[in-house]
Amino acid sequence: PTKDTFVGFENYLNGISTTSFVTAFFWSLFITVFSVLAIVIFTSMTAWYIVRVKSIFTSVLYYALVFSMIVPFQMVMFTMSKTANILRLDNPIGIIFIYLGFGAGLSVFMFTGFIKSISLEIEEAAMIDGCSPVQTFFLVVFPILKPTTVTVAILQAMWVWNDYLLPSLVLSVDYKTIPIAIQFLKQSHGQIDWGAMMAMLVLAIIPIIAFYLVCQKYIIKGVASGAVKG
Repeated sequence: PTKDTFVGFENYLNGISTTSFVTAFFWSLFITVFSVLAIVIFTSMTAWYIVRVKSIFTSVLYYALVFSMIVPFQMVMFTMSKTANILRLDNPIGIIFIYLGFGAGLSVFMFTGFIKSISLEIEEAAMIDGCSPVQTFFLVVFPILKPTTVTVAILQAMWVWNDYLLPSLVLSVDYKTIPIAIQFLKQSHGQIDWGAMMAMLVLAIIPIIAFYLVCQKYIIKGVASGAVKG
C-alpha cells in the first residue's frame, strides 16, 4: 500500500458500496442486541436458581457451565455447525440460541458470585409482601445485579459484535455480519483493497467503543462484586 491508498473519504464510500455495509451493520446489530439480552436475562435467572436452590442438580449444572468455559471452540465447532444445520438454526434468529449457549458459562459464573453476596432477607421480605418468585427476581434481585449485568453485557457484546468464526460457520451468505462483509474485500490472488478495508474496520469498531465508553465505569465494580464469593 502507498500513502495515497489511505487518503480521502472515497475509501469509506467504496467500502460501504462494495461490502453492503449497511445491511451487514443491521444484521450485526440485530444479532448482538438480542444475543446479549438473551444471555443477560436467562443466565441471571439460572444463577439465581443455582444459588437459592441447593441440590445435586444445581451443583452439577453449575460445574457443567463453569467447565464449558475451558472447552476450546475448535473442539466443538464441527458438531455445532452440523447440529445447527439440522435444527435449522443457520439464520440470524437461530444463532442467538447458539450465542446463548456459548456465553452462558462465564455469565452464570459472574452472576452466581454476585448473588451470593445478596442478603436472603431482602427476598424473604418481598415474598412476605406477596411477590411471586418471578416478581421477586425481576423487581428485587435483578435491579441489585446492575453492576454485574452491565459488565456481562459489555463483555458479551464485544464478543458477539466482533465474532467472525461462528457466523461464518453457521450463517448463509444472505446474512453477512460486519466481520464477514469486511472479509469479502480480500479478493482472489491475495488482492486486498486496503483503503476500503481500513475504512470499514474504523466504522465497525466505533459502535462497540462508544458502548464501552458509556458503560466502562461499571466494569471494575461489577467484576469485583462478582468475585466476592465466587
